[in-house]
Amino acid sequence: MSVDLEKLNGYSSLEFKAKQIVEGFLSGLHKSPFHGFSVEFADYRAYNTGEDTRYVDWKLFARTDKLFIKNFEQETNLRCLIAIDCSSSMFFPFERKEVSLDNPDKMTYAVCSAAALVSMLYSQRDAFGLSFLSDKIDFISGIKSSFAHKRYVFSLLENLIAEKPKEKKNTFLSPLIHQLAGQVHKRSLIVIFTDLFSLEDNEEEFIKSLRHLRYNKHEVILFHCIDKKYEQDFLFKNRPYKFIDAETGEEIKVNPSEIRAAYQESVRQRFETIRQACMGMRVDYAECDINKSIDQVLLPYFIKRVRMRA
Repeated sequence: MSVDLEKLNGYSSLEFKAKQIVEGFLSGLHKSPFHGFSVEFADYRAYNTGEDTRYVDWKLFARTDKLFIKNFEQETNLRCLIAIDCSSSMFFPFERKEVSLDNPDKMTYAVCSAAALVSMLYSQRDAFGLSFLSDKIDFISGIKSSFAHKRYVFSLLENLIAEKPKEKKNTFLSPLIHQLAGQVHKRSLIVIFTDLFSLEDNEEEFIKSLRHLRYNKHEVILFHCIDKKYEQDFLFKNRPYKFIDAETGEEIKVNPSEIRAAYQESVRQRFETIRQACMGMRVDYAECDINKSIDQVLLPYFIKRVRMRA
């Protein structure tokens, strides 16, 4: 199976701005948190027609009737690390022999969404990196903005969905996110793609790990990849099923109609607890139902973020 990730380059026309002050290493679109040794401006320069008026000194204009720009705020690149949950449950629905952008499993959906984000970041000369998570940090790349790095990241993403894993991979998200918080030293945007199914099964530990990222002054976006029809609404046919845990191999035989209401309430409470905690920590939580197209989920979301910074 092959998914042409280059088809996602349409997203690169959007201007993605970080909501939070971030640190980078090249001139770009985002405010730097550093003002040198003083909060006072370095000097003035004459305003040129068409420039952003945010930095015009209007008090000076009132005195002199001339427009001048303050020269103490510099611009800097965004640094973004995209972390993808690579546990076995991310390849649900498992019965799909051929997956595509129109018929994805959760992993394909996450990979294609990540590729769209990489295209957008690259077009803005922002720096980006990639990390794969399961029961350990399987991989973490450097954070760069070059064309060669973009091609490298795309090849990694393509390999991730080239074939389904032969071995079961468990998930321990919380300790891994704590590790990422320690490894990514500069204030960055951390984007996490996960289905929120972890062997810890402990919302509070997961919330603590996100709080660790925020404490280190990272901006965080949590993309929750889910097949709502089956994993949340539990809309299986009214007949006996044998459900097998994709990560542990545990089996249970049950008629879905007998446990549907209790299952729906349990899942709703878990996800709502995480969503509310994200709101309280200013972590962006975005639900990604794989039954919707990537355009339906990503495009309105990024447009909303741009408007928030306008």
